[in-house]
Amino acid sequence: MSFPASATDGDLPARLSELLAAGSLEISPRELHRAPALAALLPANTCVYIPSLPGLPLARTLDAVAALRAAGLDPVPHVSARRIPDRREFRDFLENAVKQYGVHRVLLIGGDEPRAKGPYHDSLQILEEGVIAECGVREIGVGGYPEGHPRIAAGALQEALKRKLQLAREQQLGLYVVTQFCFAPQRVVEYCAGLARSHPDVPVYVGIAGPTDPVALARYAQRCGVSVSLRALRNLGSGIAKLVTHTDPREHVVAIARYARSREPSNVVGVHLYSFGGAERTAAWMRELI
Repeated sequence: MSFPASATDGDLPARLSELLAAGSLEISPRELHRAPALAALLPANTCVYIPSLPGLPLARTLDAVAALRAAGLDPVPHVSARRIPDRREFRDFLENAVKQYGVHRVLLIGGDEPRAKGPYHDSLQILEEGVIAECGVREIGVGGYPEGHPRIAAGALQEALKRKLQLAREQQLGLYVVTQFCFAPQRVVEYCAGLARSHPDVPVYVGIAGPTDPVALARYAQRCGVSVSLRALRNLGSGIAKLVTHTDPREHVVAIARYARSREPSNVVGVHLYSFGGAERTAAWMRELI
C-alpha cells in the first residue's frame, strides 16, 4: 500500500492504521443483510452506527442493533431527538438495547425534521431529562461541524457543547465528538485543533466520506450541509473536483493521520466512515489500510 510521503513520514502508515482500527462506520438499516460480511472484514467489536431515517420506527432500529450484535459488531444507534414520537417508547428502546444487546453508547443528535415528531425539540432536552444514563448507556457521541451547522450559529453550537459536557459529567457519561464529513481536510484539522484548545479532554472521531461515486457523494453533501467546501473546491478546476468527489478518501485520512501524529497526545482517537449505502465497500477499504 502506497502513501503520500515525505522525509518524516516513516511512521505515517502505522498511525493511519491505528486511526482506522479504532474507527467506525455507518450502515443503513437497508443493508443489515450485509452485517456478517462487515464483521468478516473488520476487527471484532468494531463500532457500527445505525442512522436514524425518516419514518424508521424504533422497533426497526432495535432489530438493526440485534443484527449487528449477532454478527460480532458493536452497534451504536443514532438518537435523533426530533424523530422520537413518545417518551415511553424511547425509554423502552434504550432499556432493551442496553439489557438485551449490550449497547453502551449512542450518537445523540437533534435530527433533520423541521418540526418535532414528539416531545423532544433538541438533543439537550434528552440529556437534561437523564433518560440515557438511567437506562444504562455509558457514553454519548455528539456532532461536530468543521464547516459550521447550516441552521445553528457557531456561538450556539459552542454553548450547547459546554452544556452537554456539564450534563455528561453530572450523569457520569463519557462524551466524544463525531464530526460531519468535509471535503477540505485543512478545515477539519483546524476544527480539531480548536477543539483541542477549548476542550482538550474531549475525544474526537473525524468523519470521512467513504469510497463512493461522485453523484452519490454530491447528493449526500447537499443533504448534510457540507456543500460549501464541495462548491469551493469544484471552482478550483476539474482536477481538484475529481480529487474531492472521490472514490478513495485516502488523502483525507492521511491528512488526519499527520495531524494526529503532530500532537501528542492527540484529541483525535479514530475516524468515522460515512458509507452512503455502501457499507461493505467501505469496510473492505478500511481493511486494506488496517
